[in-house]
Amino acid sequence: MSMKKMTWNWGTGIVLAMLGFIGFILYFVITMSTDKKYSHDLVTEDYYAKEMAYQNEINAETNTRNLIERIKSKKVSNGWELRFPKEFDTDKIKGTIVLYRPSNQQLDFELPLVFEDHVFHIPNNNLIQGRWNIIMEWVYQGQSFMYKEKIVY
Repeated sequence: MSMKKMTWNWGTGIVLAMLGFIGFILYFVITMSTDKKYSHDLVTEDYYAKEMAYQNEINAETNTRNLIERIKSKKVSNGWELRFPKEFDTDKIKGTIVLYRPSNQQLDFELPLVFEDHVFHIPNNNLIQGRWNIIMEWVYQGQSFMYKEKIVY
């Protein structure tokens, strides 16, 4: 009985490479699905609470968009000015304005909403040239409002 020597050719190499790859993928999938160390959920612990907070934010922005008159925002010689609609009694508004600097977190600041004849003024000494995100939140007669704007000062 003669033994024929097995020859190594391209076909054999490709089949063995494919079997090795399939084995690696199976090992990887089984390890990732059974090991608790790799258990990562895409949902946060308090998902529904965060969803409600986000829904409240959407409602506040919708309330702002439904105003008869829009908030007007512009650069003025001594800072930035936000002009509120006349439909508000500004003495009854409770809220804050946050100015967020995407390029430098240390420049971020928050101010209480205090108006002078329906105008909120952000002074020059708080602003430096560049991009800012304005987020203004307030409550008026029990209703929440939110105004967001990206500005370049």
